[in-house]
This record gives sequence, structure tokens and C-alpha cells, in this order.
Amino acid sequence: VQLQASGGGSVQAGGSLRLSCVASGSTSSRYDLGWYRQAPGKERDFVAVVTRSDGTTYYTGSVKGRFTISTNSADNTVYLQMNSLKPEDTAVYYCAALIVGTIRSPFLPSWVNYWGQGTLVTVSS
Repeated sequence: VQLQASGGGSVQAGGSLRLSCVASGSTSSRYDLGWYRQAPGKERDFVAVVTRSDGTTYYTGSVKGRFTISTNSADNTVYLQMNSLKPEDTAVYYCAALIVGTIRSPFLPSWVNYWGQGTLVTVSS
């Protein structure tokens, strides 16, 4: 499975960005898609994920109500709409693929099967 992420950039606090990630490969339909992020000097953390089967979404607490994850199964793309961005959202955001049926709290990065290349989001105050 190959994951190609895009959409990062720089924005002022309160602004919005939309990340996209396209999954490709013969077995990509066997994976749910999500997003993780890694801030400078910190470990990679879970952000959001959406299940392929019924569209159930999961979010880390700090982004609930501000970020929305969605998917387009037709072209195997997952999106992360980020609104009301805060400086603490600054990080490299990674698209992630997890085998269908394995998504569960606490969504550890070690459970991710495939990673995209990362896209930098910088939020200035």
C-alpha cells in the first residue's frame, strides 16, 4: 500500500487547512485510513481515523470539534479538514493505513501498517 499525502502549509492561528491522502496498491481496500502527527521533539500521536465499513470516526480529544476526517471510497482518499487551528497543532502530519477491523483505542502508532511521507503543518500565533 502506498500513501501520498498533501495539503500542508503555514497558517495563522484560527485558520484552516485541508489535508488529503490517496491510498494506492492492490490491497489498499483492506485498510482503514487515518492521520497521526508528530510535533517537534515529541512522539508521533494519533489524530483521527475513519472506518471503511461504516464510516465511524475517532478523534483525539484535543481536535474534537475542530477537525473532521472523511473519506471518498471511490478514489481511496482520506481527508482531514482542520479548522480553528492552534499553534499546538504544529506538527508533521502522517497519513496512516490500518488493517480493517483492527482499529481500537488507544490507536497506538505501532499498530499502523503503512505510513505516508508526512506533510508539515505550521500554525503561527
